[in-house]
Amino acid sequence: MAESAASPITVALLATPDSTASTLYGFLDCLASTRRDWSLLHGQPLVASPFRPLLVGRGRDTFTAANGVRITPDATLAECPAPQVLCITDLVVAPGEPIADRYAEEVRWVREAHGRGALVCSACSGAVLLACTGLLDGLDATSHWAYCDALRRLHPRTRWHPERGLVTAGERLLMAGSGVAWHLLALALIARFAGPQEAMQVARIYLMDPAETAATAYASLTHGGRAADPLVARCQAWAAQHYPSESPVAQMVALSGLAERTFKRRFTQATGMTPLEYVHTLRLEEAKQMLESGDAPVEAVAQEVGYQDAGFFGRLFRRHVGLTPAQYRRRFGQLSRRLHDLQGSPRLAAPSRHFDTLAP
Repeated sequence: MAESAASPITVALLATPDSTASTLYGFLDCLASTRRDWSLLHGQPLVASPFRPLLVGRGRDTFTAANGVRITPDATLAECPAPQVLCITDLVVAPGEPIADRYAEEVRWVREAHGRGALVCSACSGAVLLACTGLLDGLDATSHWAYCDALRRLHPRTRWHPERGLVTAGERLLMAGSGVAWHLLALALIARFAGPQEAMQVARIYLMDPAETAATAYASLTHGGRAADPLVARCQAWAAQHYPSESPVAQMVALSGLAERTFKRRFTQATGMTPLEYVHTLRLEEAKQMLESGDAPVEAVAQEVGYQDAGFFGRLFRRHVGLTPAQYRRRFGQLSRRLHDLQGSPRLAAPSRHFDTLAP
């Protein structure tokens, strides 16, 4: 429902030293430009935005954000008028890093604002802080694809969906997933409080595409690094070079010198995946690189990464990536070509192994 300019919707944007300025200010710009910029571009009298976005921090002093940008909050947590909307944009923290103690004041403020009726939102890794409030317990949620594994371990009562760009979670909770999926969140808020026409105007001004592609299509399937267990890490390094081999799990078992059941249990405890699942991630990540950078038939790609059955490869690829191999090539092969054209250099004829850096 559209609001009049006389009663703007207060949107509190949480500003912290871990915030990225691009998302924080991009969110502010989208909300502040609603209605205003469309009227400006059409030579009409300026129409005020129905939103009042405020940067809210623990104090009013200027601080340096994660990417070096200086941020000055408009209000402190205590001063901020009761917001109708509260948004936690992405944070530059490592997946699994404990932040509840560091952000205890902010966690309490978010919880209290929600209790007073605010719509609470998070974008990308902002879900790390939102999850600390307990508001997501028992609900569906999303975050950046690189954070969801750690979030599952830290907050097992929440159902995490890295493949989803936008999730409505329970009562008055709205979340955007990976990276620039924050655009979807901004447009959703504009549509909800100002109207779908205004949201479309903002999308057209900023050239935003509201169509969703599953975040798992962009994800690196091999994120997470080397296991702390030296024996498992040695097997990971071997797999990084030999994943197309026949029976790679059996060869890792032999390399480990352990009984098969003991090895599989130890590997799973160290990585969160079974050895076979781990091999699949390596193979599929290499397949993604081949589909992006080359024109080999899908069947040839499947064989190159270790799958003799192209049908099985296609089903596995779609389950993990969210697109078929052909769909992935159409979307990301075109992007790869465009980026290489912009760089002014030819595409690589064939990919190199992308896991060499995993070797010790």
